[in-house]
Amino acid sequence: MARTVEIKINEDSRIPKYKQIVDSIIDDVAKGKLKVGQKIPSINELSEAAYLSRDTVEKAYKVLKERKVIISVKGKGYYTAKTELISKINVFFMINKPSSYKMIIFNHFVNTMGVNAHVNLSIYHCEESLFINAIEKNLGAFNYYVIMPHFKDTDLNHVSFTPNVLKTIERIPKDQLLVVDNAKPEIKGNYGSIYQDFKEDIYNALIEGMDRLKKYDRLILVYPSKSVHPYPRRIVHGFRYFCQKFDFEFEILDEIYDDMEFESKDVYITIEEMDLVNLLRQVRARNLVLGKDIGVISYNETPLKELLGITVISTDFKAMGETAAYMILKNKKEKVKNVFKYIERNSV
Repeated sequence: MARTVEIKINEDSRIPKYKQIVDSIIDDVAKGKLKVGQKIPSINELSEAAYLSRDTVEKAYKVLKERKVIISVKGKGYYTAKTELISKINVFFMINKPSSYKMIIFNHFVNTMGVNAHVNLSIYHCEESLFINAIEKNLGAFNYYVIMPHFKDTDLNHVSFTPNVLKTIERIPKDQLLVVDNAKPEIKGNYGSIYQDFKEDIYNALIEGMDRLKKYDRLILVYPSKSVHPYPRRIVHGFRYFCQKFDFEFEILDEIYDDMEFESKDVYITIEEMDLVNLLRQVRARNLVLGKDIGVISYNETPLKELLGITVISTDFKAMGETAAYMILKNKKEKVKNVFKYIERNSV
């Protein structure tokens, strides 16, 4: 037998009545007045009992089904479901790859959101189809959607969005959308974002390190152009612009090769961890001194780089995660550029 549902309707409120039904049922679930698997009135029964139109109740039940608050069983009616998540803020958090620094963002986001939030992590590996399928499957089931837009084309080049991705993102209500790490102006509407400016960031960071860089003859950027998880080309543009403006001789390599032809007074800027490892291994094998014979700068801070004394240029991943959570908790729709740092150590 269906339990009587007390719907709290404020006739003077400007909140749509279907939304008041949704909020009232969720409130009953959160307070334990409705239990998991408990049958609730049919659309007709609730319409008659609450003196509401059938269309209004039907719209409310549709929203509740999309948010996975209730389920319908053919021939039997409507039942409550997944009530353990109802009282929390439900967040669908999408990252493009499971790297250590992306997980720093995620972990600090979760910690800042606190115990009243449930965060579902989804990893789409820069694949358009995985991203689109995940959004379509979970659309309407969460209060917020946090996305890190990094994709690859058929040639493994980095792109911020594809036409199909943009169409999918446009289906997310803008008051539920937060774009993190990479933001471009193609998305329409008023939504929040906390982002890096990849070209400007590397340019400004290298200016901060100018005093150390002046003692080197050549700057070499190791940019993995065909990585499975590609990096924004704007990093290359910012590096090249810096070198040209300040008259540095420079070179751009795809990777650190075995048996590199090292020259004294070269400084290497690596992006991928394996390139940094391979570089350091060869430097030590040849008894070269970091910061004297060869300079090394690494992109993206990690605890291991700090321990090894490697100079880094990096966004503040901790701040990015915390700021993203703050924007949701305070319902902010701002566009915020994240802090980017040059952290000088003994490797240059």
